[in-house]
Amino acid sequence: MATREQILEALKNVKDPELGRGIVELGMVRSVEVTGEQVEVTLALTTMACPLKNHMANDIVAAIAAFDPALQTKVKLAEMTAAEKGRLIRPRTAAPGQAPEHVTASAPEPSPAQEFNHVKKIIAVLSGKGGVGKSSVSSLLAVALRRQGQSVGILDADITGPSIPRLFGLSAQPKVTPLGLMPPVSSTGIKVMSINLLLSDEDVPIIWRGPLITGAIQQFWSSVLWETLDTLIIDLPPGTSDATLTVMNGMPLNGIVLVTSPQDLAGMVVRKAGAMARMLEVPIIGLVENMSYVQCPDCGKEIEVFGPSNAEQTAQTLGVPLLGRVPLDPELAVKCDSGQIEAYSGEGFEPIAAAIALLTPEEQRKPPELSAEPACQTR
Repeated sequence: MATREQILEALKNVKDPELGRGIVELGMVRSVEVTGEQVEVTLALTTMACPLKNHMANDIVAAIAAFDPALQTKVKLAEMTAAEKGRLIRPRTAAPGQAPEHVTASAPEPSPAQEFNHVKKIIAVLSGKGGVGKSSVSSLLAVALRRQGQSVGILDADITGPSIPRLFGLSAQPKVTPLGLMPPVSSTGIKVMSINLLLSDEDVPIIWRGPLITGAIQQFWSSVLWETLDTLIIDLPPGTSDATLTVMNGMPLNGIVLVTSPQDLAGMVVRKAGAMARMLEVPIIGLVENMSYVQCPDCGKEIEVFGPSNAEQTAQTLGVPLLGRVPLDPELAVKCDSGQIEAYSGEGFEPIAAAIALLTPEEQRKPPELSAEPACQTR
């Protein structure tokens, strides 16, 4: 009779076509049960919507048949739990000119960092559309809350377009401790975690598919030693795809802040992001309109460079408060480029930060449980 170990050995050559790695190596084979000539394999997928799930199931059947044609194989498909996804991938610092490697994580489960992390409020900042200054709004919010005396951290969830470390002038890699990664700290005490801090060269592109991105974000949350924070700000990438879904479905958010710009196109896209939050039952704290106008240094007149503001209308359509309008300021651009955003006066942003602090729900939304039950079977 075949043994479980022999079946696992036979499955080592079966690969996830998207990740290009073996399903055994990746920990996707959740269980193998052998009863006489009957073999039942449970394959854990990153998502049940995986278009290649039947392809992998057929490869499993073929690999076992090649080992022993007499065996009859049944493959059960299941969706990975949050813990399984978190163990799937972790980034490794790359050599100069190379993209980061990916290895199966060896950190214990649950991560020791989780026992020492006490984050009171988690606020995600989402734009829906790129180019509206979402990262600068996230950073200004962090700086303003820090000036109020809060302990603050920023999780840069924009894996393929990270910019937070540059805004804060950070380049030091996180320290590795037995409890987890220690995030670098800015000049005023803001803790920052970003994929760019794990690269030897910030110009190295991150060319990853969805499962790798979501795995990195999950580890930034679970395996980083944030310790005690009053507020953790999550800078999300634009759009409503994998990364945003991972944060909204996998983290205990208190709420999200939407960022838009005056163009009606930006308003249309941010309404999509707001609709996504509603569908996932994540509280929307309010809307910030960035780059609303330029103030003339001579006469003080507000010049609407990108056209008239649509912020009021967009906020009303979403049914959320308009938290404020942020002007275009050349000084802010200079400070950001030089890594000195904490030196920016930011007086105009203080009322917005105060409104966010006031309107953020005290209760954290509990992430929904991901089903670990088999959703379908394939012979």
